[in-house]
Amino acid sequence: MNDEELMQQALLVARKALASDDVPVGAIIVNKMGEIIAVGHNERELHKDPTAHAEIVALRRATELNKSWRLEDHTLVVTLEPCAMCAGAIAQSRISTLVFGAWDEKAGAVGSVWDLLRDPRSLYKVEVRSGVRATECAQLLKDFIQGVRTKD
Repeated sequence: MNDEELMQQALLVARKALASDDVPVGAIIVNKMGEIIAVGHNERELHKDPTAHAEIVALRRATELNKSWRLEDHTLVVTLEPCAMCAGAIAQSRISTLVFGAWDEKAGAVGSVWDLLRDPRSLYKVEVRSGVRATECAQLLKDFIQGVRTKD
């Protein structure tokens, strides 16, 4: 699958977060053969866990399956630009490639506010491809936020 098709899969995963009133962010991890080995969506509200971002959930599942914390030659596809916590976890896991959709102008750590993964001081470099299906990814978040405001 190409980046567009992978992001479509991540969007499907993101929508699952809506069942627990979590922000609809989805992540998938693909191995070097192009197989989806793990998925995750935001579960912060579901588990009352501030670290249960989509990326972290997917990384935990992938490392469990891999029986190793090292995910070299894997790609992480996520619907929203990772925050600082998630960018750090991506670097620590040795993910080779990150593909993301919408930019996060308030908390993004892969180009918007900070750029932790491509900082020249970073110990581990990650290839980053951004803006994949960005409009669709951003719209899903906007619809969620407007729905929350309507409830209040």
